[in-house]
Amino acid sequence: MSVFLGTHENRFDAKGRVSIPAGFRSVLKSQQKEGDALVILRPSHTLPCIEAWPAVAFARLTEPLDRLDMFSDEHDDLAAAIYADAYPMDPDREGRLMLPDFLREHAGLQDVSTAAFMGVGRIFQIWEPEAARLRRAEARQKSRRVTIPAASQTSQRED
Repeated sequence: MSVFLGTHENRFDAKGRVSIPAGFRSVLKSQQKEGDALVILRPSHTLPCIEAWPAVAFARLTEPLDRLDMFSDEHDDLAAAIYADAYPMDPDREGRLMLPDFLREHAGLQDVSTAAFMGVGRIFQIWEPEAARLRRAEARQKSRRVTIPAASQTSQRED
């Protein structure tokens, strides 16, 4: 399985476009199904960044909605939060995207010349560069307290 790794900074061009890092484009293309957009952009629920989802991963994100009563408030709220602010995008031939103003504002990218692309496994995030640096530092600090169960413990629980 291909994942998004590393942090890369790219400049906005004069027209406000920014290039997806080449390695990230390769991962996106390897997961793209015919007819799907290359990437789906949406604001993070919890962080001041833009989440970038391969279409297949976004479909997995939305699957739990099918388990909710489609006429419930919970379904309506979650559907609006996930779908209403999601933007399917296909970059131009040079791999550049024009980020919607709403998403640029959410990530604090209105008045900056560069964006930081941060790989976080199945998706990547687009950040204001200083905010990305602070987030990585915070994550390193917090992750020191996290213990991931060993594979043998995980497999015993699944039995």
